[in-house]
Amino acid sequence: MEPINKKSNHYNLALDLVEDGKDIEVENIKKGQLPPNVTSKMLYKDIVSLAWPSVVELTLTQLASMVDLMMVGGLGAWALTSVGLTVQPKFLLMIVFIAMNVGATAMVARYRGAGKPDKANLILRQALMFNLIISVTASILGYIYSEKLILFMGATEADVLAGGTIYLKIQMIGFPFLALTSTITATLRGVGNSRTAMIYNLTANLINVVFNYLFIEGNFGFPRMEVAGASLATVIGQMVAFVFALIYIMKGDQYLHLRLKDGFKPDVTSLKQIMKIGAPSMVEQLLMRAGVIIYVKTIAGLGTIAYAVHQVCMNIQALSFMNGQGFAVSATSLTGQSLGKNRPDMAHAYNHRTRRLGMSVSIILGLIFIFGGGKIVSLYNDDPAIVTQGARIMLFVGFTQPLQSSQFILAGALRGAGDTRATAIITFVTVLLVRPFLAIYLINYWNMGLEGAWVAFIIDQALRSLLVLLRYNSGKWRDIKIT
Repeated sequence: MEPINKKSNHYNLALDLVEDGKDIEVENIKKGQLPPNVTSKMLYKDIVSLAWPSVVELTLTQLASMVDLMMVGGLGAWALTSVGLTVQPKFLLMIVFIAMNVGATAMVARYRGAGKPDKANLILRQALMFNLIISVTASILGYIYSEKLILFMGATEADVLAGGTIYLKIQMIGFPFLALTSTITATLRGVGNSRTAMIYNLTANLINVVFNYLFIEGNFGFPRMEVAGASLATVIGQMVAFVFALIYIMKGDQYLHLRLKDGFKPDVTSLKQIMKIGAPSMVEQLLMRAGVIIYVKTIAGLGTIAYAVHQVCMNIQALSFMNGQGFAVSATSLTGQSLGKNRPDMAHAYNHRTRRLGMSVSIILGLIFIFGGGKIVSLYNDDPAIVTQGARIMLFVGFTQPLQSSQFILAGALRGAGDTRATAIITFVTVLLVRPFLAIYLINYWNMGLEGAWVAFIIDQALRSLLVLLRYNSGKWRDIKIT
């Protein structure tokens, strides 16, 4: 059995106790029977040890984003809309390296479970090399076509177009740093080390908030840069995160370590393995972005105030994503590592308990959003029109919490198993077909306005959660070979 290196923060109490499995009985998996010497308490401890740094990191990252938007909101509804219209073009340009990171996480987790650190480090180098090329190309294209992208998203007012364009251009300058840091984070999570990413990302977010204060309004003698200052502050934070992440993985006493002497010569086999998992995920991300862009453009047609309300509520909604995504990190890593040891029974046991934990947190969040939504919205902008409509939309946000928690966690488990094709198909049905076209129908034919868009969102979430659950329960993920 591979020795445990406690300095690297990636050991699992229960998983390291079990031997490599062979022909695990499906009935034992369904009954949830645990191997000898493994207790439910151990499983929960493994899940929490992986999840809590990710939940804290992602939540505080989103809180920093919320503070960012609150500061921008002080400039007016036009500024909220300007920043909001840059979100989808940026995600569209991120599709390829996000997808490749999914493949890298799954491969590193499998190799960690199989006790092959050299293979895991090869995947790290290949993913970094590939994503550097992709991100530099995307950043150049994004910079050149920034104004056209903001126009495409539905900007109609001159100040919104100008603000969105300069915000996106500055974001493109920091794009490669964001891409490489996300690759390091993805591979660290694959081996079960989520604490390190928490540390360097939180440091970056703190720096981001500080520079927001200095640049947006021009405090302490700094120039008043408004939305451009908010974007520049984000890029500075991203650069700091990259430097810290790079320093960490170049330390030789970690499970994952980057040694320049090992070289970055393309390894066809490794790239094929990454892309085998990443390509369906890329299709999934592309379909999701296409669907969301149609959805957002439909909402943008309702006017600046309606879109500002939507942007604020989506920003708050994104905070609740962090619960599901944080626990999904555990599901992805532990599923991949368990299957690397040929222990699908352990993967199922972990996932079952991860859903329980995630659901508990989601119910609490839902109640907060339902009963305190209006007050939260008012932190962004105290315009009565925005606060009143925002309070109504926050009811939708609250009711989606349990649905999205289960969906994120089980989708994370499927990705950890390499079952990315199924999630791509589910995304096609729900995000590209159901959500945008139902929103168009409810807004334009039933005259439901912004509320109609959010009814479509809830239906999308409910259907997606059901389909992901059915796919997971089919058990086909247990038999996927990716190495």
